Amino acid sequence: MDDFVEADLRGVGFESTRLNDANFEHVDLTGAMFRSCDLSSVTFRGVDMRDVRISGAEMVNVEIDAELVNVVINGVDIGPLVEAELDRRDPDRARMRPTDPAGFEEAWDIVEQRWEDTVGRARRLDPLLLHESVNGEWSFIETLRHLVFATDAWIRRAILGDPAPWDPLDLPWDGMPDTPGIPRDRSARPSLDDVLALRRDRMDTVRHVIEGLTDESLNEQTTPVGGPGWPPPRSFPVRECLSVILNEEYLHRLFAERDLAVLEG
Repeated sequence: MDDFVEADLRGVGFESTRLNDANFEHVDLTGAMFRSCDLSSVTFRGVDMRDVRISGAEMVNVEIDAELVNVVINGVDIGPLVEAELDRRDPDRARMRPTDPAGFEEAWDIVEQRWEDTVGRARRLDPLLLHESVNGEWSFIETLRHLVFATDAWIRRAILGDPAPWDPLDLPWDGMPDTPGIPRDRSARPSLDDVLALRRDRMDTVRHVIEGLTDESLNEQTTPVGGPGWPPPRSFPVRECLSVILNEEYLHRLFAERDLAVLEG
C-alpha cells in the first residue's frame, strides 16, 4: 500500500477531531489505534483487516460481508458457524466446492441454470436500470463484464495459456492496479444482449474445459504464461483456477439478485 501514500503522517495523533464524512482511499492505517471513536455509519469497502483486534465495542445493526478465517467474537470462532449456516440455507453452495471432475460438471450445471434465471429476471427491467449502481456496487451489466474478465484470466489465460485473452469489455475488480493491455472502461454502456453474447462464449469455454477434465488433469499445474496480465505469470493448480471461477460465478449472482430486488422496487 506504500505505493499509494502521497503524504507521510505516520505517528500523527488525531484527538478530539471531527472527520465526519471523510473519505479514506488508498490510505495505510497499519498499526493505528482507535480509542473512544465514533465509527457509526462508517463504510469499509475492500479493506485489509488481518490481525485486527476490537475490544469493548458495541456492535448493533452491523452488516459484514467478508472472508472469515479465525475470526473470534466473544471467544467463539464464528467462521465455521457462518459457513455451516450458509450451506444450510442453500445446499447447492456446498456443491461449489467439488473434488472430482463429475462434481465440477454438476457445479457448472447449477451455475448456468441459476444465471439463466437471474438473466430472465433482469430482462423484465427497464434496460437503463441494468446500468444503475445500487449502494455503490457494480451495475448488473458491470457484474457480467467482470465475470467475463474472471473467465479470461483464470480459464483462457491461466489454464489455456492465452497471454492476452482480453475483450475490450472486460472489467477487472476495482482495486486491481492498472495493467498494460488489460481494459478497464467503466464508461462503456453495452447492451445486455451484447454482454450476454460475450458471456455465452466464455461460459461455453468453461464448460468445454470442465467436460474434458480427468482426475489426472484436475490435479495438474498450469504452465506459467509470460507477459503482463492477471493472474501473475506463475503456475497454479488447475483445481484452484476452476474453483476461483465457481466462487466468482456463485457469489456475483447472489450480489446481482440482491441488487435486482432493489431495482425492482
